[in-house]
Amino acid sequence: MAQGDSTTPKSIPFQSLVPVGNLTVRRLCQNRVITAVNGRLPGPTIDVHEGDTVVVHVINDSPYNITIHWHGVFQILTAWADGPNMITQCPIQPGKGYTYKFKITGQEGTLWWHAHNSVFRETVYGALIIRPRQGTKAYPFPKPDKEIPILLDIYKLEVETGKTYLLRIINAALDNELFFKIAGHRFTVVAVDASYTNPYKTDVIVIAPGQTVDALMVADATPTSYYMAALPYISTASPRQAFDNTTTTGIVRYKSASPSSQPVMPTMPSFFDNDAAFRFYSNLTGLRRPGDRTVPLHVDERMFVTVGLGRVACRPDQVSCNQTTGSLAASMNNVSFQFPTTMSLLQAHYEGVEGVYTADFPDEPPVFFDFTNASNPSLQSLMFTSKATKVKKLKYNTTVEMVLQDTAILGIENHPMHIHTFNFFVLAQGFGNYDQATAEKSYNLVDPQVRNTIAVPTGGWAVIRFTANNPGMWIMHCHFDSHLLLGLATAFEVDNGPTPESTLPPPPPDYPTC
Repeated sequence: MAQGDSTTPKSIPFQSLVPVGNLTVRRLCQNRVITAVNGRLPGPTIDVHEGDTVVVHVINDSPYNITIHWHGVFQILTAWADGPNMITQCPIQPGKGYTYKFKITGQEGTLWWHAHNSVFRETVYGALIIRPRQGTKAYPFPKPDKEIPILLDIYKLEVETGKTYLLRIINAALDNELFFKIAGHRFTVVAVDASYTNPYKTDVIVIAPGQTVDALMVADATPTSYYMAALPYISTASPRQAFDNTTTTGIVRYKSASPSSQPVMPTMPSFFDNDAAFRFYSNLTGLRRPGDRTVPLHVDERMFVTVGLGRVACRPDQVSCNQTTGSLAASMNNVSFQFPTTMSLLQAHYEGVEGVYTADFPDEPPVFFDFTNASNPSLQSLMFTSKATKVKKLKYNTTVEMVLQDTAILGIENHPMHIHTFNFFVLAQGFGNYDQATAEKSYNLVDPQVRNTIAVPTGGWAVIRFTANNPGMWIMHCHFDSHLLLGLATAFEVDNGPTPESTLPPPPPDYPTC
């Protein structure tokens, strides 16, 4: 895959050839064969400007089915290029190819791309950097001396005293939210999920799978070496291991430091420091500039959606499944999402094929109860869920307000919920059970943070609002891969609008078939 930079003019469209294949890597003294892009881990960075058209020709040279998702991109009238397996496309089969083509419109900042089938996201991923449109002012914050994409993995960064660095931080982990710190340094957060924020100063960044954070760091510490460290935020208290094998580290080294200097380790939060996580997530606000979208004040559809784990009855072919306790599942409003197998939801929607899905995803759970009290007997009555392919149907340009409520049915967790193609306003969040009368008094309708992935607080709730102004079929799911595979997902079926400019065009000629 070709990669540009901020100083080289880029032709439009930006085109890349992406071979996906096997790669042998050596980790912990052992060789391992992985699936990777362009023979690299992580994959190459796509570096574009707002207004560019991106064309990526994916060639599947691996022995596995594959899809690529462009996480956080507004796929305006390009739903066929979104990439989630069996939602907008069938997978690219071994030996086949597919061309993803989409335009970057109204977005600046850090996003990323990754595989969106099975667990191939573990190794098939890379950064997607969107710079301001060429010929316009660069950033709404002081120009950094250097920009550094950091996909939380091992990393080494050399810095010069007094210079400012823009860290473009991406959490590409499968199932771990992370605390991120650099010893001796502080950050100023200036964007999340490719949406600018009011400057927020902090010494710790909290970032869930799927999320990105852009943060300025000034190299103003004593010139030596410092560890940058990422520690899992587990969110549920559990015994700490005697030996910490959970913290990944990189090194920030000053150019003037002695080569023999030993890196300083930052003091990390506890695994389950819910207060630190909530403080970071809830203190972010959105930067409003002339022309930016404002919070829609009229709401057309209100949804109250529970998210969490539970059980599902055994299938007849599940030999090892306990018929009494069933098997582990995850659900939204007690519906465990079942991915279709014969064709994608988008193709079925476009062609009007019946029997692939039903448009009756519930607007609320079957029962309201004390959702976050693990000792509540009502939880047991909702332990079992059912598998189904249910979507929520929306008219074009509908404004949706959704309460996301964590449950303690089978343990409580901080769930990173991601919606494809849409950004949303985060109006409020808190712990315990959502209470409308109290919560609405705290709604930020002036400058809320804008995201595509929200970390629903552990044993708590979050309120988001978005406008469904893009026709197609758009999945919403937990960005813990294990929870997605267990069914913690649904999808929005958005109708065409009244004009050709709001009508989904037909699929491209090389659209994959199942």
